[in-house]
Amino acid sequence: MYRTLNPQMIVATLDRLQARIHERFPQAGLGRVCGELCEISRRAHRRVEKIERPAYVLRTVIALFVAAGLTLLAYVAHMLFMMQKASNDLFSTIQAVDASFNIVVLTGASIYFLASLEERMKRWRTLKALNELRSIVHVIDMHQLTKDPMMMDGPRTAASPERHMSPFELTRYLDYCAEMLSLTAKIAAMYSQSSSDGIVIEAVSDLTTQTTDLSANVWQKIALVHATAARPTLPGTEDAKPVVNGPTTSHAADAA
Repeated sequence: MYRTLNPQMIVATLDRLQARIHERFPQAGLGRVCGELCEISRRAHRRVEKIERPAYVLRTVIALFVAAGLTLLAYVAHMLFMMQKASNDLFSTIQAVDASFNIVVLTGASIYFLASLEERMKRWRTLKALNELRSIVHVIDMHQLTKDPMMMDGPRTAASPERHMSPFELTRYLDYCAEMLSLTAKIAAMYSQSSSDGIVIEAVSDLTTQTTDLSANVWQKIALVHATAARPTLPGTEDAKPVVNGPTTSHAADAA
């Protein structure tokens, strides 16, 4: 149980994270994004189980087609052999060999196509699910994009985004974004942990690298929040400090 990801635990962790975001920031859109990620994780659990399940109906149909193709190939070979026995003409023999070679090549290509059909269908479903995760990664990144710790005590302009969070609240918000990015990568890893498809593994690895890079940017912002909060207030910028709404330093020890 400690060698593979547990889908139920990922879903439970996301549900708890959504509750934490809603309790801390009830009006923030980040909680709704996390709710969407929860639903994606539930669908991912069902999708992974369906993808891992052998397609017995498809395998039966493929086996029937392969058997029919091999039977037809044997029949054609028998007919060519009988024609060759009936005629000792060299030209006819060469034509028979050429026709046999073409039939063998086409039959082999058809068998390979049918034999790999199940794997390609599973790959298509997995890549489609990974594209959905890739999209929500960018949505999470958009929510932390305007959370600039360098502008916490700077002068505002008319086009400046609203910044009403305290340093503690901004740290929690960014930390929630980092957790969501990490959990998105874990959902993606569910698709590759039981797959040997190189294309799927590479796609999951690319998505994991993307979430890791974005998480690193988020943690750089968190470090800047702590540095900015510890910096002395500059003269003349007291009125530019953000308005503190909701819990502040009294909840500094809260891990949520």
